[in-house]
Amino acid sequence: MPSLFAHRDYRHLFTAQLVALFGTGLTTVALGLLAYELAGAEAGAVLGTALAIKMITYVTVAPIAGAYADRVPRRVFLVCLDVARALVVLALPFVTQVWQIYVLIVVLQSASAAFTPTFQAVLPDILPDERDYTRALSASQLASTMESLLSPMLAAAVLTVVSFHWLFTGTSVGFLASAVLVVTTRIPDAVRSRRGGVWDRTLAGVRIYAATPRLRGVLGVNLVVAAVGSVVMVNTVNYVQGELGRPQADVALLLAGNGVGTMLVALLLPRVLDRVPERRVMLAGAAVLLAGIVGAIALSTASSGVWRWAAVLIVWAVIGTGTGLVLTPVGRVLRRSSAASDRPAVFAAQFSLSHACWLLAYPVAGWVATAAGFTVAWLVLAVLAVAGLATAVLAWPRTDPAYLEHTHDDLGEHDHLDDATEVGDGVYRHSHEFVIDRYHRRWPVSR
Repeated sequence: MPSLFAHRDYRHLFTAQLVALFGTGLTTVALGLLAYELAGAEAGAVLGTALAIKMITYVTVAPIAGAYADRVPRRVFLVCLDVARALVVLALPFVTQVWQIYVLIVVLQSASAAFTPTFQAVLPDILPDERDYTRALSASQLASTMESLLSPMLAAAVLTVVSFHWLFTGTSVGFLASAVLVVTTRIPDAVRSRRGGVWDRTLAGVRIYAATPRLRGVLGVNLVVAAVGSVVMVNTVNYVQGELGRPQADVALLLAGNGVGTMLVALLLPRVLDRVPERRVMLAGAAVLLAGIVGAIALSTASSGVWRWAAVLIVWAVIGTGTGLVLTPVGRVLRRSSAASDRPAVFAAQFSLSHACWLLAYPVAGWVATAAGFTVAWLVLAVLAVAGLATAVLAWPRTDPAYLEHTHDDLGEHDHLDDATEVGDGVYRHSHEFVIDRYHRRWPVSR
């Protein structure tokens, strides 16, 4: 990726993303300790509520933010969101009541729900070359995985010398550093959407999703990622310590194995995507994830033994591999499926809908596992994953060309029809790179 990081604007944006990611990771650790300080034995319930608030905020705020992303300069918008996050995190050490945590979490995650899809929609504009953009997606996936692996270790190192309250200060500094890096980046303003009302702009991304077959396929694989990924995110600690009876250090080892699987795929995938279409890669990733949860179910019913721990490590790494195969190419599919003016709305819809899948999967992994055990919970999640994979296979056509021939009978004399051929009374046919927009409300029916 040397040539990619020679691109000054991308280099600054990537560094801003990395700094903000690690700041978020430190906040997660510090928030857990703050919840314990305020709530004691009920800290788990406080954290569970905070995570639920986070997901609900992501699902609801992202489309609204997408509706206004083209109304303000994107650089100013991103900087203001970073500053808002810095101020909220700086206020967290001073809270004295649990309800105050919830209020600040709503504000913090609202800013993140607006920042992330806006940031993602910037990358295609500053990296128009598809190879560079693919490498940028790979680097973003690597950054997210590195954060999940290294943030807890960094937090542990910091906590050996200072109290956890200083983690909030460090996080705030990180968000401010991200804002400075964004300020030094040349970010083109978004193409202004010609959609009229706020409601139309808010729902534009979801409507484009619903009308685009390949995006309905992406929604299916989002469900697979959430269903299988929730096993790792929610159940790893209890499974390792409660079911397997292994020490805390093995929790970190198992999560690291999952992360390594994702990182290896993110490193290798850009070259693969030069030759293999996204559909094949992402459906293969969904199949790998399904194999991973089947392996987890089998291990949950197996007898104990040294081999079982080795098998668990392999299964968690397989799940990480499938996750990388699905998530790394998503940005390419979103860019291909949207006009420049609708891109912020489509990225916001992906952010919202993918987190809606996690909001569905998290309670199954947590509540069902607590009430009925890992095997039952993972079987339910496997059913969700199968449903997601079936949706993706059926919705995303095998033949999925960018250019589609289609007709118009509702535009009259219009500039858009300059290259079209009249094939009937007021009916015109032409072919171009097809996306759902204000001129194309429905996907052409194959003949």
